[in-house]
Amino acid sequence: MDQFKISGGRKLEGTVRISGAKNAALPAMAAALLTADPVRLENIPHVRDIITMAKLLAHMRCRVESPDIPPSSFVIQAQTVSHAEAPYELVKTMRASVLTLGPLVARFGYARVSLPGGCAIGARPIDLHIQALEKLGATIHVDHGYVEARAKRLRGATFRFPKITVTGTENILTAAVLAQGETILENCALEPEIPDLAALLAKMGAKIEGAGTPTIRVEGVEQLHGAEHAVIPDRIEAGTFIVAAAITRGNLLLTHCEPRHLGAIIDKLKSCGVDIRCEHFSDGAAGLRVRGSGKLVAADLTTEEYPGFATDMQAQFMALATQADGVSHIRETIFENRMLHASEMIRMGANILIDGNSAIVTGPSPLSGAPVTASDLRASAGLVLAGLVASNTTTIDRVYHIDRGYERIEEKLRAVGACIERISPGLEPNAGDEV
Repeated sequence: MDQFKISGGRKLEGTVRISGAKNAALPAMAAALLTADPVRLENIPHVRDIITMAKLLAHMRCRVESPDIPPSSFVIQAQTVSHAEAPYELVKTMRASVLTLGPLVARFGYARVSLPGGCAIGARPIDLHIQALEKLGATIHVDHGYVEARAKRLRGATFRFPKITVTGTENILTAAVLAQGETILENCALEPEIPDLAALLAKMGAKIEGAGTPTIRVEGVEQLHGAEHAVIPDRIEAGTFIVAAAITRGNLLLTHCEPRHLGAIIDKLKSCGVDIRCEHFSDGAAGLRVRGSGKLVAADLTTEEYPGFATDMQAQFMALATQADGVSHIRETIFENRMLHASEMIRMGANILIDGNSAIVTGPSPLSGAPVTASDLRASAGLVLAGLVASNTTTIDRVYHIDRGYERIEEKLRAVGACIERISPGLEPNAGDEV
């Protein structure tokens, strides 16, 4: 397995282009199953989860083409699907595979999807997906690790999610667009990826109101058609580079990002003493200038559903807190097992006390390089950030986790001054190697 080798202590300076959002691209790719026409998706990040989803759609006999290498856009055409199944072998590393369930049963009347895999950050059951699909008229069986759903045609209904769920909202939204009659979804997720998905579906001919609010109304249509759509920028990648500039006392300009999606992250980092300013370019696009030259101060944090502080930024904030003056209290409320990175940071010299889903971080602590292991996607990013400020050399194992969600992160960091290299088994490390 590949490793990252990081020599810390360098300020990051320069410009970073933020990639498209993996968490917007995956439901958009699944939505292509809703029509026989081609769907063209732009601003697609070249990350492992996207490759897995493309393989899954190809397994279903969809046409999946990309004019670019590495791919930054896809043309997907599900004219027919001869394998309406997401097998475990293909999707065991990616929870987003469940997003094919709603579109498949809505258009083809049948789906067989493996119970999802992903990171070891706690239970992420799909009970709510199943309850909602049953309310829309699907007959569902769960057996031998697979969810099997059937329906002649889904029927509109009112369903209130007992708990906010992003993938649940996306899955049922894509099912409801072809259901007969009106569907009302209540207590929906508010994340920016939801209205982005709704924008694609609307271009395909869907009738949707309220995406991005707690209540979404869908008037089902007989069929959808092809469309072109560019997915939104990745707010978590942008947040990670904001912390990278702050923690290294650097100066970064983030381009192709969407500041409106980063409100909670920007507010929290400003309270820690980070200088973050919005910049506008001649083409009308917006970016962020991040300067970390000032003193970092501690701040308390509780993760929340959007528009609160994202759980996917908790590990990165913990890395920052190790370098801030004072005591930071961090409470994780979304997942029950998302503090695994703390023990690795402690091995690097961080002063962190863990109590269940809460952490007390006292800083600033001088970190020193050590061999550490990434446990999940965002923990990987937190360890990379810690490595950027640690003395000596940090080696991070299992970086396949970070490859699931960050596009060439080591190349982007190297371009702004970081000393980071990817080491592949049996190969001599070379900072200039192509990845």
